[in-house]
Amino acid sequence: MVAHATVCARRLAGGCRAQLVRYGRFLANPNVTVAALLDGWGEQTARAATRRHVLAIQDTSEVHFRTTEGRRRGLGEVGHGNIHGLLVHAMLALDAATGSCLGLVGGRVWTRSGPVKVTHNRRALADKESERWLTTAGRAKEVLAAATMVTVIADRESDLYAEWAMVPAPNFHILTRVMQDRRLANGAGLYATGANFQEADTRTIVLPRRGPHEPGRTARLTLRFGTVVLKRPRGSARDLLPSVRLTLVEVAEHDPPAGIEPLHWRLLTTHDVTSVDAAWQIVAWYKLRWIIEQLFRILKKHGLQLEDSQIASAERLLKLATIATKAAALILQLVQARDGRSAEPASLAFTQEEMAALEAVNAQVEGKTEKQKNPHTRRGLAWAAWIIARLGGWDGYCSSRPPGPITFKHGLEYFRALATGWQLRNVCIP
Repeated sequence: MVAHATVCARRLAGGCRAQLVRYGRFLANPNVTVAALLDGWGEQTARAATRRHVLAIQDTSEVHFRTTEGRRRGLGEVGHGNIHGLLVHAMLALDAATGSCLGLVGGRVWTRSGPVKVTHNRRALADKESERWLTTAGRAKEVLAAATMVTVIADRESDLYAEWAMVPAPNFHILTRVMQDRRLANGAGLYATGANFQEADTRTIVLPRRGPHEPGRTARLTLRFGTVVLKRPRGSARDLLPSVRLTLVEVAEHDPPAGIEPLHWRLLTTHDVTSVDAAWQIVAWYKLRWIIEQLFRILKKHGLQLEDSQIASAERLLKLATIATKAAALILQLVQARDGRSAEPASLAFTQEEMAALEAVNAQVEGKTEKQKNPHTRRGLAWAAWIIARLGGWDGYCSSRPPGPITFKHGLEYFRALATGWQLRNVCIP
């Protein structure tokens, strides 16, 4: 999937019917389970995380499939309206010092079986979809055991009291954006308490480009931070801690550009924050959360196009989505390798035959001047990424805008055609 930049069975089979049949049999095999495939997500990541501070970012994305009333394929409802598909919950590991992607950690891939009749507040946590935030964090404790420190990062949906009470451990932290105004142990509200914290600093930060219609921009933010003690909400399990001590870091934008909603982040974390620089570090770590949105973008319309798959059953689509998410993480590593931060070998994503083709292509796409030479270590992932980006239309100049996922997708498609020709170079046609 990485080499072809697609999940389409026919394209992956390369026109070979035997390959197509094997592909289908693999997905249909009852011994190939989603659970086993999910376990494989973290194998390489566990080794890469050794002796690092890892940011373990988790989020959920809906994958919509075109269906009709007579052809639902066993898919459940997602989103709003008559939309059917599946959900992918993934945790992505990043190096806290560099932001480089280390790979997937764990997650969940599922489709809803139908409406739930028992109301949300009457169900145990284990019977709710929200339990995925806790179980995935638990998986991180296993996969990232060799890391020096782990910080689990997520958006507002993961702001669950049970997570604050159950997940943290020595050198295992949580950083989450607040979803609701909570009651504190002293009776005050969380929002009012944060607003009363003294303004600590004001800085201008660069916000990431989140998509083709959301360009990056700068924002001037005012910083406040302090300690808060959350009170266990009514209705929560009585075996949870009655209160949890956390740090609230709040940044607010006062003069956004016209037509732009002002940024306002309330971030809760188990990290001790005792200085202005430490508070800004929390903001910087949370800002890296957008990278997992890049993962889902690669998985869907702007990359592997998972939602276009015509596979006939939900059971097989769930397996396909699990495999495709792993492939999307590898492509993300390739995208990040473009600036030379990655020390991984190119063999992480390319076969030995394709490596030979990359050598030949590199000689063709390099220019005559030093500025147009491939600047990366030969046969490294960064070296391969530079070649693929050139094939995708990037001009190779450091002053130009860096290539993104779409450029890499186009470059991978072009390279695949070249690699096929390379494999046929010694074939004698009578």
